[in-house]
Amino acid sequence: MDSKPSADVPVRRPPLPVKIVIAGGFGVGKTTAVAQISETPVLTTEAPITEVAAEVDRTGLVPDKTTTTVALDFGTVAIDDEVKLYLFGTPGQDRFGFMWHDLTVGALGALVIVDTSRLDDCYPAVDYFERTGLPFLVAVNLFDGRLAHELEDVRWALDLSDDTPVVTFDARDRASVRDTLVTLLRRSLAMASATGV
Repeated sequence: MDSKPSADVPVRRPPLPVKIVIAGGFGVGKTTAVAQISETPVLTTEAPITEVAAEVDRTGLVPDKTTTTVALDFGTVAIDDEVKLYLFGTPGQDRFGFMWHDLTVGALGALVIVDTSRLDDCYPAVDYFERTGLPFLVAVNLFDGRLAHELEDVRWALDLSDDTPVVTFDARDRASVRDTLVTLLRRSLAMASATGV
């Protein structure tokens, strides 16, 4: 029996895999965002925060946080029939910065999540993506449902170029995370197209 597909039946291709990195400071909502949006079971490397780590990582600023990502978070979500995002969440602490290069190899773009009460925690991520040229956008996490600082003030404080998008989102809300990722995907694809990548 001939198992070849009929010429009249279109062959459905698997979706294009697109790697996205989710970065930011300690406790800004990276693990939460990946968990909210992923359609597959999330791979997390959460570990309890030790007393020594609590001192190094300044956990007093996020007293309710009892675990931390020590390697990465990983999840996937299909944007449509043609594109599937592979999400790689980075650890937030500077001491894990040596892993960023490996996590960003092959990525199309990055999402930098920001807590406006601790803006200095996201400087390393912003600096890294500006230095490497990886397209990124900054997403201000609305922890309490309101905006503590105007987005233009956040842009100024982070010294972002005018073409770097700054948006608000809620890492606990699936639709909000999806919309933010779609905004990043459009920016990254437009930049890739403009540079002929």
